[in-house]
Amino acid sequence: MTDHDASEGAASQGPLTGYRVLELGSTAAGPFCTRLLADFGAEVVKIESAEGDPIRQLGETVDGKSLYAATICRNKRIACFDLRNPKGRDVVRAMIPRFDIVVENFRPGTLEKWELGYEDLRKLRPDLVMTRVSGYGQTGPYRNKPGYGVIGEAMSGLRQMIGDPDRPPSRVAIPLTDYIAGLYAAMGTTMAILHREKSGQGQCIDAALIESAFSFMEAYVPAFEKTGKSGMRSGPRLPNSAPNTLFPTRDGQHIHIAALADGIFRRLARVMGRPEFGSDPRFATQAARNRNEAELEALIGEWTSAHDLDALQAALDADDVPASRIFTMADIFKDQHFRSRGMLVPTPDDDLGEVTLAGVVPKMSLTPGRIRWSGHRIGQDTRALLRELAGLDDAAIDALVAEGVVSCDPQAQPGATGPTRPATATTTTSTISL
Repeated sequence: MTDHDASEGAASQGPLTGYRVLELGSTAAGPFCTRLLADFGAEVVKIESAEGDPIRQLGETVDGKSLYAATICRNKRIACFDLRNPKGRDVVRAMIPRFDIVVENFRPGTLEKWELGYEDLRKLRPDLVMTRVSGYGQTGPYRNKPGYGVIGEAMSGLRQMIGDPDRPPSRVAIPLTDYIAGLYAAMGTTMAILHREKSGQGQCIDAALIESAFSFMEAYVPAFEKTGKSGMRSGPRLPNSAPNTLFPTRDGQHIHIAALADGIFRRLARVMGRPEFGSDPRFATQAARNRNEAELEALIGEWTSAHDLDALQAALDADDVPASRIFTMADIFKDQHFRSRGMLVPTPDDDLGEVTLAGVVPKMSLTPGRIRWSGHRIGQDTRALLRELAGLDDAAIDALVAEGVVSCDPQAQPGATGPTRPATATTTTSTISL
């Protein structure tokens, strides 16, 4: 194989090809972090209990298959260990030299209690990168409190910004803060790997749910310190950017128009048949529009209410005014742009045959990510992984199964092996006797 061929092969597998990641933990933030790494080529091994990650109980199921797990566990190999059993932890320690990265989201102190903390594991793999996701961080007076994304969202100030001002704070019907923290965790992991490539040093990343959500409040921090003003819910509006809100349509729907910049507002005025608004002192500048927001919104709403949604969308698109209906998932599945961008990906599934998953983000010109398979069953890869990474034979694995230390998916073939991994600069063979 030529150097060019090797480069092309690595590019087709993703920029993180050659790195092996161990996922410990459950629910959304940690698994989302590793899903991102897996999408871009990392070999991710997820450890679950015999009951499975609680995320398998969330969302819709088809024929007993968790559709949430089908996507957040995609591209991962799934093993089932009892980490509360000392022998289960011994298996993890035996495998650690074969991993570049560990991602965990237990409550702080849990892994230390099990002697699986960063200081314990780096003795087995000195250049290990360990990413730790928790509610409040590994330090501080709240570190031992149970952490959930929505609680971090409430404490961060972000929840105060969601909903209508005359009603209690609302929420987005997804684990938003878990996803924000997962993004930061994945970014921190990648930066730590880049540092390791330069220095040979591993490190520990501390990603807190509350801090991840709070970081999105950055504009309000200096504003409060200098003016004493706090952010407040504003419904569909974006404050200080009029017009930027939802407007009713004649056919009983809504369209969001974002014409905050002066030039865009003049185009909107032209589409409305009221070009004079572009030079009207009440509306000609952003500051003026913000001062007269209610009056302006009433005028735009009067216009939108006289037209059906599709006609408004066509007219606004024709003059490059940013606007959109509020898409449902049905709209997304019918939309040509989502499909042309590869954001609806039919994916092989061992149980359902095929399942459509959300595509990979971001797009990379040379080393794109890809979806190789949907989420596996609980314990589907336990046997193969114990052979490959712990050096155990089937008799030893059967003994661990009999003791309840590990679990194997009964549908997995005893002789099955997982995908091969390209060689890396730091690969250690280890075995374990149990």
